[in-house]
Amino acid sequence: MEKPKIVAKSPVVVNLEAGTHYWCSCGKSKNQPFCDGSHGSSEFLPLAFKIDEKKDVWLCQCKHSKNPPFCDGTHKEL
Repeated sequence: MEKPKIVAKSPVVVNLEAGTHYWCSCGKSKNQPFCDGSHGSSEFLPLAFKIDEKKDVWLCQCKHSKNPPFCDGTHKEL
């Protein structure tokens, strides 16, 4: 089983508009924390998530959160 690339051992706060967004689960995207298709033929796929209203969200960049795409503090254990 492949392991995702750790982008950073901290979350990133982003202000998102309402709608569907695609979080990078592999860590290879040049558009972190969002997917740009860099996962290619790997076992990783982007994770679609929906925001109901414009707001700030803390997104995981270590790619090991137990609550993806949101940070759960797992980066502190890596």
